[in-house]
Amino acid sequence: MTHAISFAFGACMSLATFASANPIDTIRPDAPELAARGDHVIGVQTLEFVNPGQIDIVNTTTDATPTYDRPLTVEVWYPAADGTQAGGSYTAFLRDGTTKVTLTGQAARDAAPSSGEAYPLVIISHGYPGNRHLLAHLGENLATKGYVVASIDHTDSTYSDQAAFGSTLLNRPLDQRFVIDQMEALEGPLGAIVDTSSTGVIGYSMGGYGALIFGGAGVTQASTEYVWGTPNGLLEQHLAGSESHEALVDERVKAMIAIGPWGKNAGFWDAAGTSGLRKPTLLMAGGVDDVSVYAAMRSIFEEATGTDRHLLTFENANHNAAAPMAPPAEAYALAAAGDSGPFEHYADAVWDNVRMNNITQHFATAFMDLHIKGNADMGAYFDLVTKAGDGVVALDDEGKETDDHTYWKGFAPRTAAGLMLESKAAGE
Repeated sequence: MTHAISFAFGACMSLATFASANPIDTIRPDAPELAARGDHVIGVQTLEFVNPGQIDIVNTTTDATPTYDRPLTVEVWYPAADGTQAGGSYTAFLRDGTTKVTLTGQAARDAAPSSGEAYPLVIISHGYPGNRHLLAHLGENLATKGYVVASIDHTDSTYSDQAAFGSTLLNRPLDQRFVIDQMEALEGPLGAIVDTSSTGVIGYSMGGYGALIFGGAGVTQASTEYVWGTPNGLLEQHLAGSESHEALVDERVKAMIAIGPWGKNAGFWDAAGTSGLRKPTLLMAGGVDDVSVYAAMRSIFEEATGTDRHLLTFENANHNAAAPMAPPAEAYALAAAGDSGPFEHYADAVWDNVRMNNITQHFATAFMDLHIKGNADMGAYFDLVTKAGDGVVALDDEGKETDDHTYWKGFAPRTAAGLMLESKAAGE
């Protein structure tokens, strides 16, 4: 009995210790090369923006289309001033919308921004539901490499305020553009280091849906008429070929990463709409995704003939491929008590979250550096044999790669297993 009590007490203490950490910044020893943190110590601030006069989808009826001032909470990571001590924490809601968790990472809360240099902007847009912390691992990682990263809490679409799906359908690309505008207009020391002239957008699931619309892929007429969608035909604002959709596309945006983008599976794009995508795009997808549906995402890749694009596939992963942070310890505790929903919201049955996060960090760094910073050397990280398993490891006696070496650049031998990368140029 004494041993059993001691074991139970020790297990509880271990869980409590782990729960107090929930690190989002883990880099595994087998992570690909560009997952490593950059040279910048980083800070983080929480900003509140309000977009006036927006359509209030939640309270829209067949007879009335009210407007409201739409609030958006944004988490912003940025290079911090010299002497900043790395490390800090976040308080976030779990998937159940009620349980609060503590996350830890590299960013120092409200640290003074660096000075003397402006950094490109990256927007991060979560799924439905989600929150601004879901991809915090990527926000921190990119900030250490010289980006200002703004991750949005999309109103009506977070864990704690999830509401009408039609609001998400209409507002995702609008929120993304509005936050770019707000970051451009930002004053003070943080505003001084934001350069929106070359901006990247990263969206997961419904965030990916929004990013593709924002990038030029207008929706179908049929999708504007769904009874479960945006009411009163209001989604026609994003209709392919419309003046309103064309006006949304933003010249400041130079690159898109759409992770598990939802929409093609439900008829929101046809080939004509998808071909309107005009921003270089990196798609990431789970090979057995049954939410956004892998075959539908492949068709986005095939039909987006208006731009250069890549498709990174995590073989045998489902919808949680690449984007979500590792499940917080509290999600494990809820699963042990019989509620596995929060755990399943983050985890994949086959792939380790941290492993996927590191791979995402690697390719996001290469893609953004290539298209946002103009670093042509990063193109080599996409010049790969299609299936990583077909790559050949060929090293000389000193361990240096020979001309016969075709294993994926940036990956140590054996560590790219289960990945596939396909690429197409505009017009193909």
